[in-house]
Amino acid sequence: MPRYFIELAYCGTNYSGFQIQKNASTIQEKIEQALKTIIKQEINLTGSSRTDAGVHAHQNFFHFDIEQKVNQQIIYNLNAILPNDIAIKKIHLVTPNAHCRFHATSREYQYHIYQQKNPFLQNQAWFYPYPLNINILNQAATIIASQNNFSTFSKKHTQVNNFNCTIFKSQWAQNNNIITYTVEANRFLRGMVRGLVSTMLLVGINKITLQQFQNIINSHNCSNANFSAPAQGLFLINVKYPSDLFL
Repeated sequence: MPRYFIELAYCGTNYSGFQIQKNASTIQEKIEQALKTIIKQEINLTGSSRTDAGVHAHQNFFHFDIEQKVNQQIIYNLNAILPNDIAIKKIHLVTPNAHCRFHATSREYQYHIYQQKNPFLQNQAWFYPYPLNINILNQAATIIASQNNFSTFSKKHTQVNNFNCTIFKSQWAQNNNIITYTVEANRFLRGMVRGLVSTMLLVGINKITLQQFQNIINSHNCSNANFSAPAQGLFLINVKYPSDLFL
């Protein structure tokens, strides 16, 4: 049976996350409803990754199987009935065994902070009006890039086999009033990016030293990390796959 990847973008402000939940509005629920309207049959989507309530995505993926041929006209039809805060970008025909979660080679996230009050950024970034040392933040980000065990930055009751992640990119940058943390890895744990951001910011405001930050990582205890960064500043930027999955 043919398999397709749905590539989409969304603003997560009005949703309780990416994957379907009981008694809550999610991105998956809206797209499955739209597909049923267009295709006239139930479609069960599989998501590439979970994003929490309020988290946004420039690029994320679902996959689904269907006997009938899917043409690109369906993109226009889906976008016509989906809410304005969800957009289908492409639909890709992929190999029958392609899995949008397990075959992803990396995911890249960005977390945005703004330091001067701006009503147009309140749902897109975290208002953090404290003096920050970007150089120290990047030293902390470099420490992150050298780590493998991220149990410190995984929220409690996470059901995973291990806490090992390979970090490909970890850096802070400032562009006028926006300060952005970018991190790319082969996998992420529950709450990991927001935990990294919140804890590094303690270094950036000189509340803890770089050595104390390293000690927090080495403790492998999530009670020592800070997870206060709110959801609205977090964006999934892209999900990467081997090119031979796409037909």
